[in-house]
Amino acid sequence: MSSRMAGATLLRHLAPRLVAAAEPASGLAARSIMPAAARIFPARMASTAAAPDVQEGAAGATGKTEGQSKTKAVVSYWGIEPRKLVKADGTEWPWFCFRPWDTYTADTAIDMQKHHEPKSLPDKIAYYTVKTLGVPKDLFFQRRHASHALLLETVAAVPPMVGGMLLHLRSLRRFEHSGGWIRALMEEAENERMHLMTFLEVTQPKWWERALVMAVQGVFFNAYFVGYLVSPKFAHRFVGYLEEEAVKSYTEYLKDLEAGKIENTPAPAIAIDYWRLPADATLKDVVAVVRADEAHHRDANHYASDIHYQGLTLKETPAPIGYH
Repeated sequence: MSSRMAGATLLRHLAPRLVAAAEPASGLAARSIMPAAARIFPARMASTAAAPDVQEGAAGATGKTEGQSKTKAVVSYWGIEPRKLVKADGTEWPWFCFRPWDTYTADTAIDMQKHHEPKSLPDKIAYYTVKTLGVPKDLFFQRRHASHALLLETVAAVPPMVGGMLLHLRSLRRFEHSGGWIRALMEEAENERMHLMTFLEVTQPKWWERALVMAVQGVFFNAYFVGYLVSPKFAHRFVGYLEEEAVKSYTEYLKDLEAGKIENTPAPAIAIDYWRLPADATLKDVVAVVRADEAHHRDANHYASDIHYQGLTLKETPAPIGYH
């Protein structure tokens, strides 16, 4: 049987059902070809909503009206309402971007002055590359610390994501463990992103700053991706020096806050919950914990680079514990 004859036979069998479904009934416009298609193909393979009878039964069990049940959003793939999360004081947890178990208290006692002296040629290249990139940054932002923090965090969150992704693929490809470094780098990327979400509550980027972020991220992601493939130890050393500059930038931010050049406004609510800060925390407290995070990232990346210089791999040396 030719394909044309097979198509004609199929249409002859399906046409009565499609035509019957197209006839209006009880004035509802929804009576179209879709119910017919549902009868022909009854499987709900891609649907994430509960079945109609399940929805009606749930509505009847809770005594809700039809209008009330329609306004209730289904926020789970399986149509199951997630359990309620609460804070320590019993109030409802307001954040979807992180959960209570993702929060922590930053170690602000970490040494902020630590510096890895570049000795080898790759180290010197990484160090002076970061220093060179800092010149146009200082000229562009000057003392606009909040705007600088926004751009800085969009860049700082790229390397750990790239490194974690490549280590993840390598672990799959070689059937080997990663020493915990995949999770450590993913945590670093998430931590940097939360810095960005926090400073978005302090200032909003202008359209040209958003355009700059897109341009910088497009170039930096690809450059770092290639760099990590070529030399992970150079890539981690580069990030280590990048984090050293971040620590210095936030130190200048703190100086201007302490000098009264920038208003020390109340801390954003998202920062209070993420870093477990006191309810009366201020912007100064937020900058202090962000700087501590950057110092931890600095030490972890220099440590990762040292591992490679010792002829080892990350899978042979466990990642630092408490890696925020």
